[in-house]
Amino acid sequence: MSTIVLLIFSNVFMTFAWYGHLKYGQHWPLWQAILISWAIALLEYCLAVPANRLGYGQFSGFQLKVLQEAITLVIFVGFAAMFLKEKVAWNYLVAFAFLGVSVFFAFAFKAS
Repeated sequence: MSTIVLLIFSNVFMTFAWYGHLKYGQHWPLWQAILISWAIALLEYCLAVPANRLGYGQFSGFQLKVLQEAITLVIFVGFAAMFLKEKVAWNYLVAFAFLGVSVFFAFAFKAS
């Protein structure tokens, strides 16, 4: 459970690092957006690395990656809708459902 919580928080930081400047930093020089994003991303790494270390015995590397991508998408959907004020279209929801299917297959069966 701590792995999932850490991955959620790390993805919040990474989403803001990668996309937060799109709303408030449009007038910043690119170098400034990069430096601010790197500073935020450092916090993400401080959470993601322990999350993966803690989770590696419980989950395989493949499962950790699929889980991280699913969490990233959930965080980004909320971010895009609430922060960027973008509409969540039906095709995005279909894409999200397919990612949900990938999570199912990653966790439902034991790897040989």
